[in-house]
Amino acid sequence: MVDTESLVPPGYLLRQVEAAVDFEKLYKIVEPLYSKEEGRRSIDPVVLFKLVLLQYLDGNASLRGTFRRAQTDITYRWFLRYTLSEELPHFSTVSYNFRHRFTEETIEAVFRWI
Repeated sequence: MVDTESLVPPGYLLRQVEAAVDFEKLYKIVEPLYSKEEGRRSIDPVVLFKLVLLQYLDGNASLRGTFRRAQTDITYRWFLRYTLSEELPHFSTVSYNFRHRFTEETIEAVFRWI
């Protein structure tokens, strides 16, 4: 068993982001966009926004590239709260949500708040 917590260096940028941002607030912002009664279980919206944040912080123009890195980068997995054996959501899930679920106002509210 690997403890990713111990593998992420103290002072690492993603540790600083995690400490500085209260990602729990994001749930209140996106709550009206999700139904509790209908549909299948969704991907955690915090994970969706963190993936886009990783893409931005890394300067990666490609969401697919960010996902490829997240497959093998321990610090990315730690930040997303995924173990090494858990399967990441498909990159198209993130794209779909940012095209169809999250309005421009929602995205601005989240990233303005971050």
